[in-house]
Amino acid sequence: MEEETAIQIGKRLKGLREVLDIPVDEIALLCGISHDEYLQMEEGGGTGYLHVSSLQKIARQYGISLDELLFGEEPRMSSYFLTRKGMGQTVERQEAYKYQSLASGFRGRKADPFLVVISPKPEGTAISKSSHANQEFDMVIKGCLEITVGERVLTLNEGDSLYFDSTQPHCLRALNGEPVTLLAIIF
Repeated sequence: MEEETAIQIGKRLKGLREVLDIPVDEIALLCGISHDEYLQMEEGGGTGYLHVSSLQKIARQYGISLDELLFGEEPRMSSYFLTRKGMGQTVERQEAYKYQSLASGFRGRKADPFLVVISPKPEGTAISKSSHANQEFDMVIKGCLEITVGERVLTLNEGDSLYFDSTQPHCLRALNGEPVTLLAIIF
């Protein structure tokens, strides 16, 4: 994640926690990380813990939009929201993941669609699993993707899609040394 973006998200997290008088341990538990790891997120470090799924959990738990945490803006559109090619709000988490929100300006949406680019990692590199409430849909647009859901490891090629229970720990990996582009919809 870009350092400035991580710092801005951290400031918004800290502001939310302070305004709502939420104990650090409560939010850390919600995200599945330690007290110290959460405080690192607030300081703009600890980007390895700053998953979109964690931010979505926080947003839902405390009644704010994911966009407020990611971009510092409240969505305004309620009948439709158009995102032109390459113009979605962008967030990079970790070095390997780049998210482009495709509906950031739509108020009260029931799902969060993202265009995601995953960079390849060296063979044998461990990838941490994440989980979040509800369900997720992933469709590979370009490249080859390995996705682990629970203990099941699946390979998706261009045009393949997977719909799954996202409370199951899951992780994504680009295969064949090439980046993967996918449409991810988090419900």
